[in-house]
Amino acid sequence: MKGKQTRSGPAGSRGAARAGCGGQARAGRWRSRERGNEVWRAATRASPAWHPGAGGPGRGRGRAGGGEGRAAVSSGEGRPRGGRVCLARPLHPGSGSGSGSGSRARARARAAAARTARPRRQSYSLQSTSRRHRHYYQTIFVAILAKRRKMAKESGLISPNDFAQLQKYMEYSTKKVSDVLKLFEDGEMAGYVQKDAIGYEGFRQFLKIYLEVDDVPSHLSLALFQSFQTSHSVEETVKKDMVCLSDVSCYFSLLEGGRPEDKLEFTFKLYDMDRNGILDSSEVDKIITQMMRVAEYLDWDVSELKPILQEMMKEIDYDGSGSVSLAEWLRAGATTVPLLVLLGLEMTLKDNGQHMWRPKRFPRPVYCNLCESSIGLGKQGLCCNLCKYTVHDQCAMKALPCEVSTYAKSRKDIGVQSHVWVRGGCVSGRCDRCQKKIRIYHGLVGLHCVWCHLEIHDDCLQAVGHECDCGLLRDHILPPSSIYPSVLASGQEHKGSKTSQKITDELSLSTFEALRIDPVANTHPLLVFVNPKSGGKQGERVLWKFQYLLNPRQVFNLLKDGPEPGLRFFREVPDCRILVCGGDGTVGWILETIDKANLPVVPPVAVLPLGTGNDLARCLRWGGGYEGQNLGKILKDLETSKVVHMDRWSVEVIPLQTEEKCDPVPFHIINNYFSIGVDASIAHRFHMMREKYPEKFNSRMKNKLWYFEFATSESIFSTCKKLEECLTVEICGKPLDLSSLSLEGIAVLNIPSTHGGSNLWGDTKRPHGDTHGINQALGSAAKIITDPDILKTSVPDPTDKRLEVVGLEGAIEMGQIYTKLKNAGRRLAKCSEITFHTTKTLPMQIDGEPWMQSPCTIKITHKNQMPMLMGPPPRSSNFFGFLC
Repeated sequence: MKGKQTRSGPAGSRGAARAGCGGQARAGRWRSRERGNEVWRAATRASPAWHPGAGGPGRGRGRAGGGEGRAAVSSGEGRPRGGRVCLARPLHPGSGSGSGSGSRARARARAAAARTARPRRQSYSLQSTSRRHRHYYQTIFVAILAKRRKMAKESGLISPNDFAQLQKYMEYSTKKVSDVLKLFEDGEMAGYVQKDAIGYEGFRQFLKIYLEVDDVPSHLSLALFQSFQTSHSVEETVKKDMVCLSDVSCYFSLLEGGRPEDKLEFTFKLYDMDRNGILDSSEVDKIITQMMRVAEYLDWDVSELKPILQEMMKEIDYDGSGSVSLAEWLRAGATTVPLLVLLGLEMTLKDNGQHMWRPKRFPRPVYCNLCESSIGLGKQGLCCNLCKYTVHDQCAMKALPCEVSTYAKSRKDIGVQSHVWVRGGCVSGRCDRCQKKIRIYHGLVGLHCVWCHLEIHDDCLQAVGHECDCGLLRDHILPPSSIYPSVLASGQEHKGSKTSQKITDELSLSTFEALRIDPVANTHPLLVFVNPKSGGKQGERVLWKFQYLLNPRQVFNLLKDGPEPGLRFFREVPDCRILVCGGDGTVGWILETIDKANLPVVPPVAVLPLGTGNDLARCLRWGGGYEGQNLGKILKDLETSKVVHMDRWSVEVIPLQTEEKCDPVPFHIINNYFSIGVDASIAHRFHMMREKYPEKFNSRMKNKLWYFEFATSESIFSTCKKLEECLTVEICGKPLDLSSLSLEGIAVLNIPSTHGGSNLWGDTKRPHGDTHGINQALGSAAKIITDPDILKTSVPDPTDKRLEVVGLEGAIEMGQIYTKLKNAGRRLAKCSEITFHTTKTLPMQIDGEPWMQSPCTIKITHKNQMPMLMGPPPRSSNFFGFLC
């Protein structure tokens, strides 16, 4: 009887002592540690290859995840049920490895007592755990994730950094996979191929030709090569140290730009080795495998994409023949929306209810518009650029049609714009009608209008009027009611289906010529040009955002058709404005196209800086670079901007007859500046290095560091020393005396910003009275100003039809000016015409684009003035003098 009483508790008689002296606190700590042990065991089950407690036989005995702990887990004990953790045979906190016989004896005694007592199963909610224990669980799972990443790397998968580097190489390359493949099939590289397989050396040659680089980094080429060494892609006759050429070609073709239909056709023909127009199931599986690999590196959730592709595989054989023809393959690909987005779906406006899908990963809870279930934090779904309709990947095929129409399709829709409501998408979480919260995290609730962007409760819909005024951005938006087919304006509308068919036919022939624009009174419709490649991925994001904020027909992707279609579409629109989203090179492209378009009225141009230098945007007060600011605020700043007429200059290069070779001249128009000598030499070296190693120039900070390195080496070697000995300058036909100077460069400035913010002319204290008093006192007849006293007080002005000429003593001086250690370079002159004569090959640049020029004569004359929009004045007063 006494023995039974001794064994009545978890630890015999010690249980009574614990109960009498802090037993409840110890029991709480014991239960908390048991929960930690159970999570440890669950983590071990989730990743069998990773056992933190494993370290050899007998080591860590009694720890969860090793020794007896793993044995207990494998027996099925302690599995979580529902949302709670159920503990069977809880491991005592004192059962860890001890030192000495006393510890082992106590451990055996406690284990025996526990086996005899057999305590009842207990369940504890994970929700009630402390912050310390939650941190403990997170640490375990982070370790599991790190282990899995390490295993993936060891299995040959390239890292995200390597993949980003590969994409940067492909961005600068002009080669196509099909062209390189011909060299390996029946060209000069055919010796590397053995039964559709190539070795490592052949793979390196493939990368070298395709990426157009002299030397691909060894770690990148080796990681790529190992990623293709999979059992499904290597035939039995191919050795382990070789990869399948078809897999390599398929993988890179999926990453290329182009139409999805062309990619599907290329991959089909690639795996149709016998050219009989049929693929069996194993060959289609290989194509799907490469698609999954590309999707994984593009940060898709492949766990959701895989069932979609598997379902496509089941239905792809439409005729039930057991094989897949080209027509069946293209048909299946054209009806699988997630696959088309993965292949680079060309998003075009058709106004037939089709969504403009793009993949998106959501940092906050978002609910599917179709099934109304949560997409999940960090999960990927598809979002329409036009209406923000959001779905799971697998729900895209059943999604309701897009309700956004970009133009009026009947007379009753002309002139009056109605709200277009879409459920969900209430980002602010507050109703614009009643100012109460919209519980967006509890389900698919609320409504938002795609034109005025109002967000309201469902119950507030009746209180909101039917007519939409396009909200805060009404001054920029062309509502659909203002765009209509020409056939409706000509009075040729007839009832019946013939009219709609005629409208459709006209739009298919020439969309922009078939539509007419009648903007809302007292508004300034905005024409937006976006260069998606500018600013990394920012250009693409800006394109998507503007397609939602404005009418999608106002936003043009410059990589598709250039600026000409947009200028034709807005040719007759009164009081319109143009917004260019890109770098200085993109702005120059648009201004040159406007010159050639011969518009009846030239609209003013604003700049959203997406490039690296952005000197023109800096001078026009639009900032040195877009960093993800609210585009709505930028559009509101456009409303308060003012028009200035910026000078533009023509450049004529007349080379002398010499045997020296030179590069082509990049531009023949100056918008920002022109320079010869030291700064052009640094820019040329930077340009050459970036073309050779683009992966080293993937951020603004890295670019500045490279500029600093080239400037340092230039200051040491002084390649443009004594520039005045091989260069003569004439201003308005009169020679400029440089004999008393020792220069390494000369800059001709139209705006007071170069090289990403350097003011080579320097700041000038404003004279009292008129802000441009000094310049006006000189008069328009003063085409030449060389007096040092007058130059000291002159203010640079991009609208005065004069250029500023500055001398540079070297790279060190440029660095001092950039860092504000020195005010300016050597002011030489202000003039309206300038001519250079060179006697040797020198580096030159126009608006940041450098080239090497052989001996020549260069003439710079005034071309015209372009209306530009200058942003509102900054709060700080220490900005360029002419801007205030």
